[in-house]
Amino acid sequence: MEAFEVLLPLALILLLSKLMGMGAHKIGMPAVIGMLVAGVLIGLLSYIPWQPLHEAFFGEDVKFALDVMGKIGVVLIMFSTGLGTDLKKLKQTGAASVVITVMGVIVPMGLGALVAYLFFPSAGALSVLFYGAILTATSVSVTVAVLKELGKLDSKVGTSIVAAAVLDDVIGIVLLSILTGFSSGKGGEVGWSWFRPNAAMVTIKIVAFFAVAIALGVGLRKLFDLMERKAPHNRRVPIISLAACFVYAYTAEKLFGVADITGAYVAGILLGGTLSETPYVENKVDTMGYLFFSPIFFATIGMNLDFSGLTPSFLAFGFCFVVAGLLGKFLGCGAGAKMCKFNWRESANVGLGMMVRAEVILICAQKGIDATVGGVPLVSPLIMPFVFLIILISSVLTPVLLKVSYGRADKKKKERNPEAQA
Repeated sequence: MEAFEVLLPLALILLLSKLMGMGAHKIGMPAVIGMLVAGVLIGLLSYIPWQPLHEAFFGEDVKFALDVMGKIGVVLIMFSTGLGTDLKKLKQTGAASVVITVMGVIVPMGLGALVAYLFFPSAGALSVLFYGAILTATSVSVTVAVLKELGKLDSKVGTSIVAAAVLDDVIGIVLLSILTGFSSGKGGEVGWSWFRPNAAMVTIKIVAFFAVAIALGVGLRKLFDLMERKAPHNRRVPIISLAACFVYAYTAEKLFGVADITGAYVAGILLGGTLSETPYVENKVDTMGYLFFSPIFFATIGMNLDFSGLTPSFLAFGFCFVVAGLLGKFLGCGAGAKMCKFNWRESANVGLGMMVRAEVILICAQKGIDATVGGVPLVSPLIMPFVFLIILISSVLTPVLLKVSYGRADKKKKERNPEAQA
């Protein structure tokens, strides 16, 4: 393939992703929805029986090039997520955010694994657990926007949601690392006997990765502190940050058997937080990622959606999986809030706020599709339309239900205290 041959697909992906993203944003939905729709629309071109069109957009070489750029987009998304992860927020809510997060991981993962086991009892433990792990992801950007609009972001519920989302990302990435670590191990069987002596080596490698990553991170932070003092807002800071991100991502997967996105996320956390240059670096990474690489990742997911293999049984599983994803976060996080002495309305609002999914659930699902044991994918590619559905439904339901909930609460408050209305 000549290098110029990928330019036409890139142009269409970027243009359509931007237009669809703007459209999604205007109706109050995440831009990622628009990017996925853009990919679906481009994928429809494959049904046009014209060979030159197929070669231009769906040739193997073109797909490979887009796949590589999409993977870079995933790494950048997770690096940016790590940079924006403020562990200090956990202190604002104390144990509440921990309890909410733990319940918000256990319940949806348990429900997702249960649904997978009921429909695919012979799939194997890793596969079943990975289906459950997909549902642990949370993306509260929509929730934060709604709470900010309602003036509730700094409330007890708002701070708990933001803090729990931080911890949720950390736990979710660790879970993903463990499962992908086992999938890359030797053994080959996909049955329930996957927990073999190999488990000890996988665990040691995962622990070793985090130990080495943190140790190197301490040195990196000192280096960045020195650079910030000598040359604040210099382009060398984001450039070296990106280099560190790519090194962490590469070594995580190549040397430790940990997912590359985990390496990128850990690099983001280590270089973020207290560094004064973090917003500057995050801005540069976001600009590069969301301008070019990230739209390619989301669009290629949309382009690769395949409905041809859907059976009535998998359709039934898919819809049960969607219900498990939505109810799991709502019930789990809501129960966690109630355990921390939130009232019923506050608990429901926490559950609603943590229910939203976006890019992270897509990344987790894609990792499950890419991971194999004995040559068998842990997660069926057919799950992607249902993951898309979870994002769509949660992005629509959460803002509407939160506004209704807070609207009723404010109305009752005014009825009890008419003077506050004046």
